[in-house]
Amino acid sequence: MTQKSLLDDPESAAFAWARFRRIMRFMFLLTVGIVAIALALLYKYGDEEVSIHFYIATALGIGFTMLLTSALMGLVFLSSGTGHDESIEEARKKID
Repeated sequence: MTQKSLLDDPESAAFAWARFRRIMRFMFLLTVGIVAIALALLYKYGDEEVSIHFYIATALGIGFTMLLTSALMGLVFLSSGTGHDESIEEARKKID
């Protein structure tokens, strides 16, 4: 029989997903701060002839990249921290 992960238990899964959401809230706030700093620096030291679309694209690019990276890393931590990785490895070894 395969080893159960903590994500199979509703209480442990709720705790793990709450921790993931807490990490994502923190990263969202950090991302907003970084985007604001980047836009302020671009406005202060950048070319004055730049279109507003440049600032929108910069904000979206930095924001999307940071949030996607933090979501993927958060899911890796969630999977590893709950033992989900080990339960998959055990099942995979039995197939081979």
